Amino acid sequence: MTSNRPAVPRVLSIAGTDPTGGAGIQADLKSIAANGGYGMAVVTALVAQNTQGVRTVHTPPADFLRQQLEAVSDDVVIDAVKIGMLGEVPTIEVVRAWLERVRPPVVVLDPVMVATSGDRLLAAEAEQAVRDLLPAADLITPNVPELAVLAGQDPAATWDGVVAQALAVSERYGVAVLAKGGHLQGDLVHDALVDAAAPDTVRPLAAPRVDTRATHGTGCSLSSAVATWQGAAVLGGGGDWFASVDRAKQWLTESLRHGAALEVGQGHGPVSHFAGLWDRGGVVTRVTSDWWEQIEEVRDGTDADPFVAGLAAGSLPREAFGWYLAQDAEYLHAYAEVLARTAELADDPAEAAFWAAGSAECLEEELRLHQQWTGGGRVDPAPATVAYVDHLRRAAESGYAEAVAAVLPCYWMYADIGARLAAAVTDDHPYRDWLLTYGDPAFAVAAARARAITDRVAADPATTPEVRDRMWQAFATSAHHERAFFAAALTPPT
Repeated sequence: MTSNRPAVPRVLSIAGTDPTGGAGIQADLKSIAANGGYGMAVVTALVAQNTQGVRTVHTPPADFLRQQLEAVSDDVVIDAVKIGMLGEVPTIEVVRAWLERVRPPVVVLDPVMVATSGDRLLAAEAEQAVRDLLPAADLITPNVPELAVLAGQDPAATWDGVVAQALAVSERYGVAVLAKGGHLQGDLVHDALVDAAAPDTVRPLAAPRVDTRATHGTGCSLSSAVATWQGAAVLGGGGDWFASVDRAKQWLTESLRHGAALEVGQGHGPVSHFAGLWDRGGVVTRVTSDWWEQIEEVRDGTDADPFVAGLAAGSLPREAFGWYLAQDAEYLHAYAEVLARTAELADDPAEAAFWAAGSAECLEEELRLHQQWTGGGRVDPAPATVAYVDHLRRAAESGYAEAVAAVLPCYWMYADIGARLAAAVTDDHPYRDWLLTYGDPAFAVAAARARAITDRVAADPATTPEVRDRMWQAFATSAHHERAFFAAALTPPT
């Protein structure tokens, strides 16, 4: 059996130092490791700083920086690059020339200009050089004051103002912007992936604000996490930036919640990069990767199913497709109930909100399918539909752990198949709309979120080995039902 475990991305941090370990390359390396990558570092500046502020900066010769960069790239395949503090014009010019020569597949630029303490970390004459560097990046992650500098405006006082500045910078420099609202007031922290060239120019995210002074190095840590997730995604043949940002933010929120417990420094302390790792007993547990590998035969059988093959080619008879969607509408009605029940079982408000939103989306899709394919009427559910639904309901009544594991294959297998089917869609494809629905990056993000929740529950110290085994059984059974659901589409009852 071949492994489907995501490869470990090799991520290079190009940044300054922090001897207290909360920011700069020290934070970057922790962040990369915590998010599943192999970290490397090239030093741009030696910074004498602590949690209370920056004291002095020593910048090594630009030629030494060039030699560091070449030493890494001449030997190691680099999957992603995170760029932090650059400081001076010669440093920026060396990094820019190196990027043009090496062309790493993922480049995240955190335009470090102002530290959390308020200290300036970029020479005034270097601001234009940073602007000139922006097109060499795929994503930039400025805080509110830094975004204002890039936009040539005063810092925005509202979230709408932040988004407007991000759109202006994105359009001007041809780069995606992670707009961050952490500097603004409010119980929710608003962020957004902003890309003026994308169909969805503004894709928002929000998370409850964590009331803490342990915010030293959050920008460094987040940008490194995003680079790591995106590097892994590209290695795996994907590459949706929104999913990478979402997963990085989930990790950062967890790390922020535990930062104060470290009791590091008298000022703004660091986040706790490995809090989740420590809480889970010192082992990074992504059980769903193992589960995915173990259902390889089921997945391969689904990919090779005549129904799926005909759907991809557009040769599937319309009556078969109509029967399938009528069954899908019946399934979605029950699936929405199960997701609603899963939301009720969740003890985490954010997870409850995710499942509740999924339930509402299922009902909307069910209504659309009924109106389009059955004229609003109901059909008798087929044996495959009944068996799948009964299994999901039993899992939901067994508790939250089994519920999240049971509903995951519907998200994950559809997103996996949908991404490949959507790539084959043409303007005249008879099933274009349906294929694009399940190939939508937003659906892939939802699938990644469902997987992350399942991993968290499985890794929780309160989850016993017996419960984890039942989770696996619930997941595997749902995967087999997914396979049977597709297979039944070409043999509808007469």
